[in-house]
Amino acid sequence: MIDPSKLYLFMGAAIALLLLPGPAVLYITTRSATQGRLAGLVSVLAIETANLIQAIAAGLGLSAILLSSALAFDVVKYLGAAYLIYLGIRKLLVSDNGAENEEVQPESLARIYWQGFAVNILNPKTALFFFAFLPQFVDPAKGNVTGQNLFLGAVFVGLALLTDSLYALLASSLAGKLNRSKRFQNGQRYFAGLVYIGLGITTALTGSRK
Repeated sequence: MIDPSKLYLFMGAAIALLLLPGPAVLYITTRSATQGRLAGLVSVLAIETANLIQAIAAGLGLSAILLSSALAFDVVKYLGAAYLIYLGIRKLLVSDNGAENEEVQPESLARIYWQGFAVNILNPKTALFFFAFLPQFVDPAKGNVTGQNLFLGAVFVGLALLTDSLYALLASSLAGKLNRSKRFQNGQRYFAGLVYIGLGITTALTGSRK
């Protein structure tokens, strides 16, 4: 059982980290702004599903297998980067007529979910984060270390679900007021494409597992 004071400290640190916009927040807000509130919330669910899997892997020690292999780490990292860049290029290449059609026939929620899941599960930095962050708040004297890691991972994902949902709702609300503007709709497309490409390049250049 984790000491309550240490749990409160963990929650405070987690909230502080989650409120700082990172790649996941950029992805979620971009989805929310370009396709609406529901798409943003589905993206949140997808991101947090991947986060939960990464947290469980870290708690069970499975992340150590990935982090111990430079080749495996780089393969996963570049796959994730390539997928993000692909999404960005695909967004940029949509013609004006295509953009209009996309507004009438938006991407399905299932497609949005699996894209968001793939983006986050293919980011080895997420595994590295959980592997490094969670153990700082674990006390071996308080019982099963694996159980404490899993509990802290679940708490972190629960908090992330709340903060990321707030970002999604805020982005969709602000975009909703401007969606009648044709110029804004075209700008959304280019902005989304450039964000995806930027995230992909950042992922690819974020150094090694060391």
